[in-house]
Amino acid sequence: MRCVVFGATGYIGGRLVPELARAGHHVRAVARTPAKLAEVPWRDRVEVVRGDVTDDDEVRAAVADQEVVYYLVHSLTRRDFDDIDQHAARVVADAATAAGVRRIVYLGGIIPEHAELSRHLASRAEVGEILRASGVPTVELRAAVIIGSGSASFEMLRYLSERLPAMITPRWVRNRIQPIAVRDVVYYLLRAAELPADVNRPFDIGGPDVLTYLTMMRKYAVVAGLTRRVVLPVPVLTPWLSAQWVNLVTPVPRALAVPLIESLVHEVVCGDHDIAAYIPDPADGLTRCERAMELALTRIRNAEVPTRWSDASTPGAPSDPLPTDPAWSGGSLYEDLRERHTHADPGTLWAVIESIGGENGWYSFPLAWSLRGWIDRVAGGVGLRRGRKDPHRLHAGEALDWWRVEHIDRPHLLRLRAEMRVPGLAWLELGVEPDPGGGSRYRQRAIFQPHGLAGHLYWKAITPFHNAVFGGMARNITGTAEHTPAAAVRSWGAGGSG
Repeated sequence: MRCVVFGATGYIGGRLVPELARAGHHVRAVARTPAKLAEVPWRDRVEVVRGDVTDDDEVRAAVADQEVVYYLVHSLTRRDFDDIDQHAARVVADAATAAGVRRIVYLGGIIPEHAELSRHLASRAEVGEILRASGVPTVELRAAVIIGSGSASFEMLRYLSERLPAMITPRWVRNRIQPIAVRDVVYYLLRAAELPADVNRPFDIGGPDVLTYLTMMRKYAVVAGLTRRVVLPVPVLTPWLSAQWVNLVTPVPRALAVPLIESLVHEVVCGDHDIAAYIPDPADGLTRCERAMELALTRIRNAEVPTRWSDASTPGAPSDPLPTDPAWSGGSLYEDLRERHTHADPGTLWAVIESIGGENGWYSFPLAWSLRGWIDRVAGGVGLRRGRKDPHRLHAGEALDWWRVEHIDRPHLLRLRAEMRVPGLAWLELGVEPDPGGGSRYRQRAIFQPHGLAGHLYWKAITPFHNAVFGGMARNITGTAEHTPAAAVRSWGAGGSG
């Protein structure tokens, strides 16, 4: 079949696309920034096109000549996400109808019965209704907590359990949940495209276990080899307060934690298993919760996480490309440029550069980086805890702590775009050039385009720290390269991208 996937750069989309291609379908992957898919392992097996779900012309071009539309888009952390979601759903529904698409597949959330829905769940339900009313047969798969390496729900569960051996929790940790493994979500999505034309309805999908969030934390502790978690639920912690705590303790930022927690305030359990009449359970059965956790942890420990929640661009984060001409910003483009010669060969220096961030750190003034990360978290930003998928290899478009990889020209240039909260736009470039006299030359450039007076004052305020932060980074990166054995660099390259 000819399948078009909206949300191909997201957590689920990035796992579904290669499975569709492996099943023999022709896949058109839609992305607002196609460059984010330039280095994915399955790039040469699919067609990649640019498309924004709110742009009528781009959506019409994306669905042209397609049989199946997969809609895996949700503006989760935008303040006006419900308006954006409804508008985007209507654009896609109208385009699919006009193009003669025969099937829409949408992934939504389980809707609790007889409960006042949060804005997040209400928006997911409204999108499903818009798509089903389009005239194109639509399958809406509704899932609760998705357990898988890199999922926001699993990261929240994992970090809460690992970092807090004892915790005071809100009452909702005793609500029942029916989690589902990400492999089973992809299994249902893959087969939903083949359902008969008269099927136009939602289906609840979930794993075989119904348990509380408290039980999930304790099961995770067992799977991860932790001591038993001590939990004291109290009635005074609201979803909003809980989200602040999640924001501080886990990599999941507050803007994402709020809708996740609001979805857990009510019991989210499948109301039926009607899907089995159309799609049989996997041959080995649906994945039990403990097994899903084991699989997720194994992938994390082996650096084999194919997609993460942070793969999707952070709403509200800067998206403009780096201005190469200072006049582009009215002549107010600040720059901190540093160059150093090193005896290390270019390949070794590049290997150190591409391994920056995450567990490897930023090679200068760790306290300052940590403090700035905490300030960003308190302000509602992403902070430093998003980490990286692979310890030694980066790809364009992926998140790297509070940066996003904007451009990578291996083994010469790495450009990062800041997604922390600052009064302007910021980039960091790290480059390598062979030195004619032997060794290599390291080039590091920090660029800042201020927004208003606050932006200018911000740059002036942090300038006194540049020598410690940026100067230390240049010295330590080149020093690390000089002391890194060639055998270690070869082993990093053999690890692949996961």
